[in-house]
Amino acid sequence: MLLAMQKGILYGPVNSRRYGKSLGVNLMPARDKLCPFNCVYCHYGVTRRCTLDMDLHVAEMPKLTNVVAAVEEAMLSPTHFDLVTFSGNGEPTMYPDFAPLVREIKRLRDELRPEAKIALLSNSAGAIWDDIQEVIPLIDLPIMKLDAGTPETFKAINRPTRGIELDDIMFSLSLLKDIRIQTVLVDGNPSNSSPSDLRAWMGRIAQLRPVEVHLYSIDRPVPNQSISLVPPDRLQEIAAQTTRDTGVKVKAFFAR
Repeated sequence: MLLAMQKGILYGPVNSRRYGKSLGVNLMPARDKLCPFNCVYCHYGVTRRCTLDMDLHVAEMPKLTNVVAAVEEAMLSPTHFDLVTFSGNGEPTMYPDFAPLVREIKRLRDELRPEAKIALLSNSAGAIWDDIQEVIPLIDLPIMKLDAGTPETFKAINRPTRGIELDDIMFSLSLLKDIRIQTVLVDGNPSNSSPSDLRAWMGRIAQLRPVEVHLYSIDRPVPNQSISLVPPDRLQEIAAQTTRDTGVKVKAFFAR
């Protein structure tokens, strides 16, 4: 069964395999996913509104003041969480007020929960915009997607809306410091785990030099039944090989 859409601004805290208890912040509409990608493996299902144009959907998104108030209330509560994560029903950086929101959440964190981290789970599409580039350095854990090393595989796996190109994303990511890369590998049709695909992807990792790479495969139902998971032992081998070949720290994560 696919994951249900998040119904409000906040969700969790949920247990993160990487960082502990995460308080999720959903900036997208509650009724369905709003994202410029339609990834074959997305656990939220098919992206019916696959777009970069947010103007038609602003009325469905939470207001900046409401998001800030919800996060402030959570920070003042006794609920324990290790990080506040921008994630949810689509791509967080598409939120029109994302840049001022990051500044407000950082201010609240510094005042109320200085021990908590701020994280971003992003598909990297928004990194092409100057205002997003300016605030990503304010985020403790910017985790950016890169699932492919070639434009062909990028289009087959991530199925972006018109106007999004892998080379533009690569250039934007190359301007950022101290980012993490998150990659989902799948077998089947389409696949991004063939030897040639992996060589191309490793070349991109070597070019970007991220702090680390988080490597995953699918562990929940997905909308495309023609893809399958990369087994944990092979995922671990790919992680080790990538570290050897690029010098970048790579961690493989899988369901236990």
